[in-house]
Amino acid sequence: MSRITTGRRPSAAKESRNGAGADTARLYPTKNDLPAAARAEAIPLLNQRLADCIDLQTQCKQAHWNVKGPHFIALHKLFDEINEDVEEYVDLLAERAVQLGGIAEGTVGIVAKRSSLIDYPLTLVTGEEHVAALSDALAAFGRTVRIGIEEMNELEDADSADILTEISRGADKWLWFVEAHQQAGSEER
Repeated sequence: MSRITTGRRPSAAKESRNGAGADTARLYPTKNDLPAAARAEAIPLLNQRLADCIDLQTQCKQAHWNVKGPHFIALHKLFDEINEDVEEYVDLLAERAVQLGGIAEGTVGIVAKRSSLIDYPLTLVTGEEHVAALSDALAAFGRTVRIGIEEMNELEDADSADILTEISRGADKWLWFVEAHQQAGSEER
């Protein structure tokens, strides 16, 4: 069963703008000059992207561990390389939430509740199946990250938008690498 794919927690930004979700009392003190209201709104948005990113990381490892077939070693290594970069994205997102005075929320339980990525099928075996599933996950993740860039721009948080832009570039690069395995001999019509 799929989860929401809009990449946005239902009405998180709207709640914060209306004051319902903005709990500035939960912010740790910081001399960061981004207004407290913007930080209070950015932190849950960063934690949403963090949940998606941790989920993507586990999906990369699922593919890495279970891929079989004639292209095993190439895909096994590719999926692990993607995982390594995604692990860096996880740190960037978590650390940014903390820099803004928040708490990075990255436990398995919270990720399972929040991730907007579809569940990775556990029955996949062939390289072709894993390539298809991981390309879907990378595309969905890239879409949610771009939504996050827009959200951070609305909050005038250029640094968070920049982090998400870096992550977006990386996700698009890895999507290109994975999709190349699907595109041999096919043309987009």
